[in-house]
Amino acid sequence: MTSVSDKWLSLADGNKMPQEGFGVYKITDDNEMKTAIKAAWETGYRLFDTAQMYKNEEMLGKALKDLHVSRDQFFLTTKVAESNQGYESAINSVKDSLQRLRLDYVDLLLVHWPVHQHFFETWRAFEEMKKEGLTRSIGVSNYTMVHLEYLATQADEMPVVDQIECTPQLSQSPMRAFNHQHGIVTQAWSPLARGRMMDNTVLKAMAADHGVSVAQVILRWHLQIGNSFIPKSVHASRIKENAAIFGFELSADEMRAIADLDKNKRVSMEPELVYENNAQYPH
Repeated sequence: MTSVSDKWLSLADGNKMPQEGFGVYKITDDNEMKTAIKAAWETGYRLFDTAQMYKNEEMLGKALKDLHVSRDQFFLTTKVAESNQGYESAINSVKDSLQRLRLDYVDLLLVHWPVHQHFFETWRAFEEMKKEGLTRSIGVSNYTMVHLEYLATQADEMPVVDQIECTPQLSQSPMRAFNHQHGIVTQAWSPLARGRMMDNTVLKAMAADHGVSVAQVILRWHLQIGNSFIPKSVHASRIKENAAIFGFELSADEMRAIADLDKNKRVSMEPELVYENNAQYPH
């Protein structure tokens, strides 16, 4: 049967990326990181997603080293924080990230949030870092249509991934369609809405019908609409559960019912306000 390690997506630059990955946001304990990464690896996860902002790159690098697997066996994403944007600062910050991660390159480098102050020079740095081999692919996170259209006015190479908040309560249909039209993979961060939809009666009924959890229904929805997605957990049982979404399929009616749950409701920042403020804001 298909497993989480079998499903890969093709990127516009010719590289490939696992469709489902493992996020490490908020893991800040060495032992917890080591245990979670080991469980994720044994479950079949091959994409690991971190960021400078998470302040756990060093822990993740150590945990991956402890797996004793070759570099080409896993896909690593990190993101440049707002405070490190700008041409020189972005490049220097990524070199620091690579030292912490104990790697020569990352597979995917993302601009974590759009900020207007360094908008174009940061992307120029990303294009340069790809040429230098510090990253295999370059992309963005939390970019809207307007940000991507603006970027296209000066970019030599466009992002291959846009990692955005996307859940059944914020399905981002127009944004996903835009990305697809422009050869950009939509990747969902916090794909389970930080647990806020677990009591939804529509999803609970579907879960009961299929004999799975609500989380598995939501992740299966992501899979079927073509998203890449990066659930996170530190519990081995949940890590396995989040990967076990290939033994059932949501019907067209069920997919329509999930589409009806869209309320344009965020659990995090509004990207345009981060762009205007040049930083994340109290939320």
